[in-house]
Amino acid sequence: MTAITGHITAMKRPGEIGVHSLDHHALIAPDLAKAKDFYQAFGLDVVTTGNQLELYTPGNAHCWARIGESGKKKLFYLSFGASPADMPTFRARLTAMSVDLLPAPKGFESNGLWFRDPDGLLIEIRAAEKTSPTQKAPFVCPSSPANERGALPRKQTPAARPKRFSHLAMYCKDMDRSIAFYSKALGLRLADRAENIISFLYGIHGSDHHMLALLQSNGSGLHHSSWDMGSIGAIGLGAMEMSRKGFEKGWGLGRHVLGSNYFHYIRDPWGSYAEYTADMDYVPVDRDWKTEMHDGEDSFYLWANAPPDDFARNFEQE
Repeated sequence: MTAITGHITAMKRPGEIGVHSLDHHALIAPDLAKAKDFYQAFGLDVVTTGNQLELYTPGNAHCWARIGESGKKKLFYLSFGASPADMPTFRARLTAMSVDLLPAPKGFESNGLWFRDPDGLLIEIRAAEKTSPTQKAPFVCPSSPANERGALPRKQTPAARPKRFSHLAMYCKDMDRSIAFYSKALGLRLADRAENIISFLYGIHGSDHHMLALLQSNGSGLHHSSWDMGSIGAIGLGAMEMSRKGFEKGWGLGRHVLGSNYFHYIRDPWGSYAEYTADMDYVPVDRDWKTEMHDGEDSFYLWANAPPDDFARNFEQE
C-alpha cells in the first residue's frame, strides 16, 4: 500500500492546558433594532432567536456573539472554548485559585464552568470545537496585469463580508491583575504590552497574536469586537458601505504595530467599536511569542489618521 504523506497541523499543544478559542461573547444593548441595523450593515448575518440576536459570519454555522436587550449597553460575558479532556483540570485549577463556580445565567443551557474575572465580568469555559485559526489566516492583495483594469465599477463590486471573528478588546481596572488571572485561570499568554495602556493575550494551541486585548480603565466594558476580512480592499469596501448607511464615525484605514494587522474601526450606537481587520501576526501551536514591553506612543499604530479623542473612553462605566 502506498503511504500517504504530508504535514498535518497540530490542533493542541501536548502536555499543556489552556483554552483554544474565544468561542463567543454576549452583549446587552438598549435597542435590539438598532443593534440589528448596525451589525447587518457591518456585513454579518443577524438572526433573531427569541428575545436576543445572534451574530454569524456568512457561510459559517458558528454563533460568534449574542445580544440581549436591557436599559444600558454592557459586555455581558465571554465564553472560551477548551478541549473536553481538559475540563476537569480547569475545574480543579479554578478551585485551587479559590474562584467561585457559578450556575449558568438564567435562560442559558450550558454544561461549562461559569465564574467571574477580577472585575466581575462573567466568564465561561466550555467544551467546544476549536474556532480560532490553526494557521495564519489567508491574506490577499491582488494586482492586475498590464493593460487590464484592476478595479470593478462600484455597482459591480460585491459586498464585503467578514470571514470570521478575530478577537475582542475589553477594559479592565488593573492590568497586572487581569493578565495574571487570564494567564493562570485560562492558560492565555502575554504576547505584547504597551506600558499600562494595553496588553495582548494569545492562546497556546495556535492563535492570532491576540484573541483577547485588555485596556486599562476604571472597570470592565467592551472596546471592540474584531472581524477578519482577508484583504485591505475588503476593509475599505466595508468601511465605505458603513458610511453610506450612516455609520461614519470611527477610525482608519491604518495598520497597527502590535499584531501588525490592518484596521478600520466603526463606532456602534453606544460608543464601542466593531473592527474590520486583516493580516494579523500568528502564533503557531508549537511556538511561543517573544513577550515584550513597548512604549505606548511608538507601538499604537504604524500609519493612520489621528484616532478620535475619545477612542479609549469606556462608556460602560459612565
